[in-house]
Amino acid sequence: MNIPVFPETKVALKGKKGLIVGIANDQSIAWGCAKAFRALGADLAVTYLNEKAKKHVEPLAKALESPIFEPLDVMVEGETEKVFERIKKEWGQLDFLLHSIAFSPKGALHGRVVDVDREGFQKTMDVSCWSFLRMAHLAEPLMKNGGTIFTMTYYGSQMVVKNYNVMGVAKAALEAAVRYVAAELGPKGIRVHAISPGPLATRAASGIPEFDELMDKAQSQAPARSLVSIDDVGRATAFLALDGAKLITGSVLYIDGGYHIID
Repeated sequence: MNIPVFPETKVALKGKKGLIVGIANDQSIAWGCAKAFRALGADLAVTYLNEKAKKHVEPLAKALESPIFEPLDVMVEGETEKVFERIKKEWGQLDFLLHSIAFSPKGALHGRVVDVDREGFQKTMDVSCWSFLRMAHLAEPLMKNGGTIFTMTYYGSQMVVKNYNVMGVAKAALEAAVRYVAAELGPKGIRVHAISPGPLATRAASGIPEFDELMDKAQSQAPARSLVSIDDVGRATAFLALDGAKLITGSVLYIDGGYHIID
């Protein structure tokens, strides 16, 4: 009887190249994921939003020993393409991509969905959904031997969550995009995942009114009776980049202590 031999944990992703988009500080979900990828031996390219964010992200990129550190604001023409061009030039390949960004103008996010104006809606969808499609398009030719693409979603895409508002609409579109991209890129060995953590105290979440109440509710009602951490999200996400997960694609992975199954 042949017993499968699994690679040593610390080198499971050795030689793999990944792009991490969305680290804002050491509380970011993207930072939790980046740490987990690096712990498995992956080399990481890291982006930062702008000069204001750079001072918070640069020390983290250095801790990850990132050889590629680039600005990336998806609303700035050409910046996304520039990042992928550098990866192509320096690495010639990309094995995984983490898209962990979302944005909605305050006026759009804090109001009713039915009242959102066109500009607010378009900006929400552009940053939160279309940027994922654009990055997947640019990553495809670099994933010559297959790869994995991740994005971050939330339960408010499936159910009406108080104060999540138009972001729930954007996340629903994002999850649909994951399914279609998974179907289109699957024949090339590229897997696509939406990761859905429970409520987390990140900078992005701070823009949602009454978010502390949402976290209290999640902790008290989740079957695990525990809030998720960025490290919990990171470890689960990193698993999906391993060869052992090569036949998992196109779905939403909930990392929320089971909160999503509770009415």
